[in-house]
Amino acid sequence: MGMNRNIRQISFLIVFVASASLGCQAGAAKPASCQKVVIAGEAVAGQEWKAALGEGWVFRVVPILPGQAGYSGWDLVVDREQGAGFPDALLLATPPYNSINEREIGTTFGLRAQDAIGWNPRSFHFLADAGALRESQKLFQILGSAKFGVESPVVSEPVGTAMQRQLKINQRAAAGQFRILDARLAPGNSDAASYAENWALASQRTPHSIEPATAAKPSPRGELHWMRFSITLWLPAEWKTPKALNPARAACSE
Repeated sequence: MGMNRNIRQISFLIVFVASASLGCQAGAAKPASCQKVVIAGEAVAGQEWKAALGEGWVFRVVPILPGQAGYSGWDLVVDREQGAGFPDALLLATPPYNSINEREIGTTFGLRAQDAIGWNPRSFHFLADAGALRESQKLFQILGSAKFGVESPVVSEPVGTAMQRQLKINQRAAAGQFRILDARLAPGNSDAASYAENWALASQRTPHSIEPATAAKPSPRGELHWMRFSITLWLPAEWKTPKALNPARAACSE
């Protein structure tokens, strides 16, 4: 009985991931007008980059912890300026969770450094309301608990209901795009995973230069050392955007 329950819960999560990916496109109607901003930046291995977006929000490019596997790269994060904890507003609105994802530019989930830059550009969504962020963080714990077959310590709520609530919140999420303009990396010496073959081929279209590995010898995944990028965000029309970002009125992106 317990095994069947776990299988049903995991199946629900798979459906949620697929539905959430479509929900931002086919769900609630998007407003006709947004504020479009383009931000340029550079990220160095092991260092964080960030930019204030206004309304108490900040965009961060955060180093991925190396861990025992020696990962390298960065996570894309949208968070409150004072820090609202995990998960952040971009992760919550950009499923799938705990899997290969457009928000993670790194040598994780079987990707090599050259595959990571070949997946370019990347599209994402992010919550732009602090209340929605708090509610989604609670729902995330329910969904995460269901995945492992345990009750959530935060809110007692059926998994299916939590999924529907998260879908509804994500339909109101804002959109963004991250484009790598240049990169420096030590390529991995393993073969590309089957699901990464197209990105491996596309890496030649992303400007980059090859550098020696920090460990003095190549590794299966390789290393990401530096990247220059642009971030395009479609913020709500009423957003109090800093003048330094030079917001322009534009149609909202899906």
